[in-house]
Amino acid sequence: MDKIVIEPRRLSVLAFSLLFAYLLSFVFEGQVFYSLMDYFKISSTTFIFTAIIAHFVGLFGCGFFVKTSRAAKIVMLYGIGFSFVGSIPFFFSGSFLWTVSLIVCALASGCAVAAWGCFLKSCTPENKRIKTCADVLIYSNIIMILINLTAIYLSPFLGLGLSILVLLLAGVFAALLPVTEELLAGVNDTGVYPNLKAPMLYLILFVVIITINSGLMYQVFNPAFKYLTWLTSWYWAVPYIVALIIMRNLPGKVKRSYFLYIGMAMIMASFIAFMFLDRSVASYFIVDTLMLGACGIFDLFWWSIIGEMLDYTDNPVKIFGVGLSANVFGVLLGGLLGSSITSSNISSANVAVIALTVICITLAILPLLNRHLVMLLSNHTYLMAYASMEEKQQKNIVSTAKTLDVLTNREQDVLQLILRGKTNKAIAAELGVSENTVKTHVKNIYSKYGVSSRAEIISTLLKN
Repeated sequence: MDKIVIEPRRLSVLAFSLLFAYLLSFVFEGQVFYSLMDYFKISSTTFIFTAIIAHFVGLFGCGFFVKTSRAAKIVMLYGIGFSFVGSIPFFFSGSFLWTVSLIVCALASGCAVAAWGCFLKSCTPENKRIKTCADVLIYSNIIMILINLTAIYLSPFLGLGLSILVLLLAGVFAALLPVTEELLAGVNDTGVYPNLKAPMLYLILFVVIITINSGLMYQVFNPAFKYLTWLTSWYWAVPYIVALIIMRNLPGKVKRSYFLYIGMAMIMASFIAFMFLDRSVASYFIVDTLMLGACGIFDLFWWSIIGEMLDYTDNPVKIFGVGLSANVFGVLLGGLLGSSITSSNISSANVAVIALTVICITLAILPLLNRHLVMLLSNHTYLMAYASMEEKQQKNIVSTAKTLDVLTNREQDVLQLILRGKTNKAIAAELGVSENTVKTHVKNIYSKYGVSSRAEIISTLLKN
């Protein structure tokens, strides 16, 4: 009998979708957890914020220790194992034990999620990464809805058991993930890596600010429509899934960044609708469809950007984990803000004003974000092309490019190293001069080409 072999991309999608469904339905403000709180008549606020903080630590910290794909797989499996053990005490009552168990689950699952970044890079070709990100978000949310309905309409313990079963299945597929022996660092044969610091900071800022609205939604929208449990238990994620499906299947020529502005308009409309409409079923459909549809657009945008960044880094676990931790941090800030609003009895109108202010800040940084990310990706393509050329071709590019003044021999040496992606410090070490001397040469090169940055000179010389 032939052995069934699952394609690596599908295998990674299955493993992560199941892991993420467990996380969404239970640990991370999941309906299973809320149902258990209601059953045992325990206040959930402290538990929820504790879980968010622990999950943030797991996501953010994992990449600083995981350096190989084999280690990433081990972390995923141990993370799933610890989450399984930490979930068992929730079948019984006990606040202190719950607190410890929730920290274990949130921290362990955070590490497991970050570790999957390695397999997002290794199991999915770059041109299919947005589809992988869309698939895991779609499938995990569908599974989450099924678990939520089980917890609400059948039993919170049955919902918990189902979420644990999903977690164990995630472990089965994670165990089958392919690993390689090489270090994550240096997997790019050219050794050319762009500086991700500035684009990553812009992306983190964007994710944190836009995700604050998610936290506001949990703390302000949901309580307002709490009496519609029969509807909110399943419909709230439907617009999110539909938006993901639409974005996933857009033609390749369509610029997805344009949809960010559509998403902004949808969020604005959702808060304005929340301010002026009543709390009827129709109002819920309008508010939730606008808000969650926008969330689907934004989430796939920044997930796919992080997915693209993985090819430009020597540590995909770190980039993926830090990127997702920004989302968790935004939810935490939004939750704290929403909790303060709820306890202060601030009116719906003032809530809308706060939310719209957040959106205006996001709109202000969107052009900067797009410019930096586009420059990062295009310049990396140019650098890779340059690195693959023969030395004679590289020198020809430098010698034939038009300048305002002739480059000296040393300036040509410095320029060639710039085009190989070297930093000033690395150039100084290679040429045996001080870093200040290199900075002087770089300044002179900029002046002679009429540019003001590395990005401009790379684009000027290599885009043709």
